[in-house]
Amino acid sequence: MTVIEDRITMAEESDELSLDVMFEWLEKMPVPEGTKVEIVGGNIFMSPQRQHHWEIISAIFEQLRDKYPRKRLASDVRIDFPGHLNGFACDMAAMADRSVKDSKGRWRYQDVEFVAEVISKDTAANDYGPKKLAYATAEVPVYLIADPYKGRCYLYTHPKEGDYVTRTKVDFGDDIDLTGTVVGLALKTDEFPRD
Repeated sequence: MTVIEDRITMAEESDELSLDVMFEWLEKMPVPEGTKVEIVGGNIFMSPQRQHHWEIISAIFEQLRDKYPRKRLASDVRIDFPGHLNGFACDMAAMADRSVKDSKGRWRYQDVEFVAEVISKDTAANDYGPKKLAYATAEVPVYLIADPYKGRCYLYTHPKEGDYVTRTKVDFGDDIDLTGTVVGLALKTDEFPRD
């Protein structure tokens, strides 16, 4: 057992395990540059970002700038969501105009009005499963999954009772119509690369 595993076990046994403690330990680890680190349901996930992944995130960011100022957009920044030890680093998140950071300088999940996740093979189950559940529970109005392996996006809207009422499939190359949502614009996917 590593020192970190030993400390996590000790913290779990004493009911002291928290996202802050877990992230503090992670900050002391030699995590390679360009590796996304997040905690989903108390489990730590680390995945290197691929070029295709970044190109999709960048394309979404550039288009969101038509509505959101840079200071209300976040990528790979920790946001704590409802559920057991959920400290996500969303690929892209957009905050409402009324947004304020908490006392620790972090965005509050209550202010997130759009999240996009780009699928990676190793963590796809998180994006389609526990993260989708956490976003719906947090009542994030718009959740977008971009899947470069399928060449398709899945748009989830209208969160209700811990799930999304509406799911729309959009193939890469077609526009994602968000004009009827809080986002209020259409995202072009014609430059989203496939993997």
